[in-house]
Amino acid sequence: MVAAATVALVAAPAVADGGPGPLPPRPPADPVAWLAFPGGVFSVDAAARTVRYRACDGDTGRVADPGMRVTAGSASGRLTVGGTTYRYDVPLVGRSRGLLMVFPPHARFDWHVGEVVTNPMPPTDPAAGRALLPLTGRLASVVAGAPATGNQAGATVRDLSGRYGMQQVAVNGTLRPKAASVIKLWILVELLRRVDCGQVSLDERVLVTQADVVGGTGQLQFEQIPQLATLRKLAEYMIEYSDNTATNVLINYLGGFAPMNALADSMNQRQTVLARKMLDTEAAARGEENYTSPDDVISLLGAVWDAQILTPASRDLMIGFMREQTLNSKIPAALPPGTPVAHKTGELPDASHDVGYYLIPGAETAVAFLTSGPEPSGADLVRRLARTVYDYVAP
Repeated sequence: MVAAATVALVAAPAVADGGPGPLPPRPPADPVAWLAFPGGVFSVDAAARTVRYRACDGDTGRVADPGMRVTAGSASGRLTVGGTTYRYDVPLVGRSRGLLMVFPPHARFDWHVGEVVTNPMPPTDPAAGRALLPLTGRLASVVAGAPATGNQAGATVRDLSGRYGMQQVAVNGTLRPKAASVIKLWILVELLRRVDCGQVSLDERVLVTQADVVGGTGQLQFEQIPQLATLRKLAEYMIEYSDNTATNVLINYLGGFAPMNALADSMNQRQTVLARKMLDTEAAARGEENYTSPDDVISLLGAVWDAQILTPASRDLMIGFMREQTLNSKIPAALPPGTPVAHKTGELPDASHDVGYYLIPGAETAVAFLTSGPEPSGADLVRRLARTVYDYVAP
């Protein structure tokens, strides 16, 4: 079994503001990668010798494949789970092409060829990507001021326009603060993934009762309850108003925390976890908390943008919801009026975030600005980071 690998180049580590660095080396193999194909993913952890198949027709969970062969930057193997056999050859370099063959019992086999996804993805044009590297120095200058206010900050940025060769840069990209409402993006993606699979319809109605109502941000708590709300309305409210009640209803509808954690695991987003509902102070007191990182956020946003985890129709719907976000005191407030953005905020007393897309024609960019520490000063850091990126990438 052979996969046709298209080897890209990855840029060298970013340098301080002042000019591009040396010519980039060839991209190294990443021990974790996933194969994107219509309706599913096949995730590989070459270091741990584990895989996970998650698609419309089922989820193997994370399973061991001690017979996995890892040679020349590629992982290949064959294993049987629940009577279905999976044969795979997955290059461990992003933007390569991989192959998966699925042999169900008593049925015709399927084969999938798709793009390999890593975090970060290598740039499509390393020479163009070098022009984005000095942005790291500018972001680092902002982040350097965070301790003075009692905050920590992380920022990850990915070019989506091609002007910078799809290059990604980060400062403290693995910072892992409480996720706050940014975790709602994983809930939305899991819901839309099921829509793409034909398993649910956004027109389906769900009963919202008084027991579901919680405070904090949102509109649903002020409407007539009980009510039958469509999944579309719940999803839209969850993003547009950051509605906590709608979020908790969707968590229940999707089957609890496990599906969103399975989504993150299948995409190798190891710093992201959903462990409690919105406004569940008792769970928080027990140490049950939601977490993510700037790198994981960009991994999700990049996969959505590239239609690797959702269909183009669901991607457009998700970005449309994010464009209607009504909490606009951070990224939008930092940019010139009228700058098109699609974003999702998150706030707790000890965290302040804003993540999403700059939709500037010809300069489309994915951004993730996450902070821990006092919320007011964290929000100011987010605004400064947001403007720093805008000033660099805007034509």
